[in-house]
Amino acid sequence: MYSEAARTGKPVFCIVDDTIASKTKPSSRALHPIEDAYFHQSHLKGKQDYGHQAVAVMLSCNGIVLNYAFVMYNKSISKIDIVQNIAKELPIPPVMSYFLCDCWYVSEKIINTFATKGFHTIGALKTNRMLYPFGIKQKLNGIENAVVLLSYPQKAFGKPKALRTFLSTDVSLSTDEILSYYVCLWPIEVFFRQCKDKLALDHYQIRSAQGIRRYWLIFFFYFYLDYI
Repeated sequence: MYSEAARTGKPVFCIVDDTIASKTKPSSRALHPIEDAYFHQSHLKGKQDYGHQAVAVMLSCNGIVLNYAFVMYNKSISKIDIVQNIAKELPIPPVMSYFLCDCWYVSEKIINTFATKGFHTIGALKTNRMLYPFGIKQKLNGIENAVVLLSYPQKAFGKPKALRTFLSTDVSLSTDEILSYYVCLWPIEVFFRQCKDKLALDHYQIRSAQGIRRYWLIFFFYFYLDYI
């Protein structure tokens, strides 16, 4: 990816999101329950979902998209810390690059860590963030200088439920550039769907946490082969 960025001058995108491998909660009398399964808040279902949650990281440049990490979240370390640790591993890209994320990862800690590695952040924002013009009052988790975009579908302007908000720490980008870069986050959603539809991410019956992590490695090989 970094060689492609150096060759073309295109940015590297570090894409982060998470997904839940849903499982059936075992009986309290089960002798060998599945390991490291917990209740997690499912933003897709809008409720608690039992199973394994994974934080996925992909790198993309000039249309090439490959996996970088797929980390089980077992509540021993926060998802914010997981992403921070991954950011610290990344080498500094040869051109200006971008960290892309949903609203759950627009965190001052993550943004600052990626900034030290040469990545600006472009992410969604929760629409309940507190914003005031002219710097009088704002609530952006300590972020001092950023662009905030308010977006509505063409025929739904002014409807609260239709509002979508985005943040970019690169204030030099135009509105179209910010939105076109954010769309580059989509391949991670495609990856999750492929894993669930074709590799039974929601249906495996492996009980040991180690076995599950090894099984998840298959997803990486599948994605590489499918890409090639």
